[in-house]
Amino acid sequence: MSGAMFTGTAVFDLLLPGDSRSLKAKRSYVRPIVAALRRFEVSAAEVGALDLHGRAEIGCAVVAAEASHVREVLDSCERLVATRPEVELLSVRRRLHGPED
Repeated sequence: MSGAMFTGTAVFDLLLPGDSRSLKAKRSYVRPIVAALRRFEVSAAEVGALDLHGRAEIGCAVVAAEASHVREVLDSCERLVATRPEVELLSVRRRLHGPED
């Protein structure tokens, strides 16, 4: 008998400071956030708004045996991003997938 598997994703839409007018400046904001998210043992990467200098979309994904653990990890990721003083969190899109999906 195989165990249940739950996956969760979150995409964070970020407004970057006005000085992020180059891709190099943008990376200086995005990279530390991605690195911090990975401490929660999630996959994390910049996933959208790649050609926009003042915006970034960072996605993270987690896999666990219990839906509650997936939610806890995504909650922690959202708190981390929301409390970063250098960016403004505009929106979060979250999804949870279970064995029935």
